[in-house]
Amino acid sequence: MFAFRPSVLLPSFLLLITTVNALHFYLDANEKRCFVEELPSDTVVEGHYRALEWTDSTQQYTVNEELGILVEVEEMETSHVVTKTRGPPDGRFTFTSHESGDHSICISTNYTSWWSSTHIKLYLDIVVGSTKPDIESDRTHIGELSSKLRDLNQKLEDIRREQQYQREREADFRNLSENTNSKAVWYSVLQIGVLIATCTWQLRHLKHFFADKR
Repeated sequence: MFAFRPSVLLPSFLLLITTVNALHFYLDANEKRCFVEELPSDTVVEGHYRALEWTDSTQQYTVNEELGILVEVEEMETSHVVTKTRGPPDGRFTFTSHESGDHSICISTNYTSWWSSTHIKLYLDIVVGSTKPDIESDRTHIGELSSKLRDLNQKLEDIRREQQYQREREADFRNLSENTNSKAVWYSVLQIGVLIATCTWQLRHLKHFFADKR
């Protein structure tokens, strides 16, 4: 959230229209308006401004190509000037915060006369973007993910081999069971055949035995 503070030159007065990302305010030619934004480190900030100058002849605010807009961004804790630019009445500015903390964003005009009565109406849009990507951290993270993926693939391969081994053992056990069952069936048939042959032989022997007795 923007925190508005007066500059050291003149008191400031800002009129918010909607949100901190879209506002407009009025300033005299020799004024500097500053506001404060708390930013994380390595954060990209983009701003777009449009300045209109009051014209007595037309009684309205119009674009004056001779009007220049000065934008100065400073780290409040260290007083380090992050950027200082001068642009046309309709322009943009971009900067990246080096350190986290409060940043002072000041806007003024190229009119420096204390006796100037020029009034300026300035529209300002500011977009605070995401932090800059940490390429080295991303590479480290990608390397860790690649290592984890390799470990996961190795574990999956081990599981696949184990499943294949279990299927082979199951097939061997099934073949062994079928072979054993087949042998058991033939053994039972053989036992029945021997039993039938034995009974037949005994019946014939008994028949001849009783026949001889008579």
